[in-house]
Amino acid sequence: MADPRVLVAIVTYNSSRYIERCLDAVSGQYAPLEVAVADNASTDGTREILERYRGRIRVIRNDRNEGFAAAQNQIIRSTSSGWVLTLNPDVLMRPGFIRRLVEAGEMDPAAGAVCGKLLSIGPGFRPLKRRILDSAGLYVTPEMRHFDRGWHEPDGDRFNRAEYVFGASAAAALYRRSMIEDIAIENAFFDPDFFYYREDADVAWRAQLLGWRCIYTPSASAFHVRAVNPGNRRRTPPAINMHSVKNRFLLRIKNTTSDLYRRHWLPATCRDLLVLGGCFFCEPRSLVAFWKLAGCVPRALRARREIMRRRRAGDQSVARWFSSEPASQPLAGAPVRGRAARPAASAAD
Repeated sequence: MADPRVLVAIVTYNSSRYIERCLDAVSGQYAPLEVAVADNASTDGTREILERYRGRIRVIRNDRNEGFAAAQNQIIRSTSSGWVLTLNPDVLMRPGFIRRLVEAGEMDPAAGAVCGKLLSIGPGFRPLKRRILDSAGLYVTPEMRHFDRGWHEPDGDRFNRAEYVFGASAAAALYRRSMIEDIAIENAFFDPDFFYYREDADVAWRAQLLGWRCIYTPSASAFHVRAVNPGNRRRTPPAINMHSVKNRFLLRIKNTTSDLYRRHWLPATCRDLLVLGGCFFCEPRSLVAFWKLAGCVPRALRARREIMRRRRAGDQSVARWFSSEPASQPLAGAPVRGRAARPAASAAD
């Protein structure tokens, strides 16, 4: 391996409630580590907390909120580490988390991403009364929706085997540098037009089209405070809901193949109409998403042409991941499909 170092890339925005414990957990992880934080103009004391870690972490101070995607790209471009772990400040890693992700990734050179078992934890890292899952990787449905496998399910045997999955949640995802460089479009790994939300699904879909795999390993576990989920849109800031709507369509413009659309045009179209109706009648502040989407379309189409030109995966290889039940594949063998794990949803998702 050319460079075994791991870069831990953290983006903060008014993250004072979590960042100190997050960084303390990082310090007890796999070595050698490089830790870099991009702060998006926090005003809540986050920058003062980061100052306490001077000499142990590298800090990029942005003058405005650049969004998660662009800020992650800033960090990723600033280093040549062999692996990059994107980490949310509201994730608390358990001992050995990074080491076990790297070990899983080294089992398969074609694995460009690795994710572990994320467990739910309450606001302020408050323990919950029962052990429930937050994410065991991503899966996608015929409606072109993406969800976290196992979300809100009790932690049990179902997600206790290592397997290939569609993609990783960027809350705590390990990416191979060679994949980052291979699938980047216009020198951007995460699409900055996404700003916030769904950028990890975009990376996962693009990686699948370009022939990369994602490994899920339950041996690596961490806790995640999930502020945004499909069941709480009314309590979610309007700007995040708007980006969610915009990015749903941006994701498909860039990555949907003609074969996949032919297979799933009816459920996908029905969902589109439901989203549009939800914006008009229930969430009118999200209608601006379509105006912003129009501004992103030229860049999205350029990206699409580049992705399709470089595409390596066949139609069936991609289509097998789109299922009403979470799809996975053993590390050797045919796809496995589990019981559907349907989180609560809203019309605008």
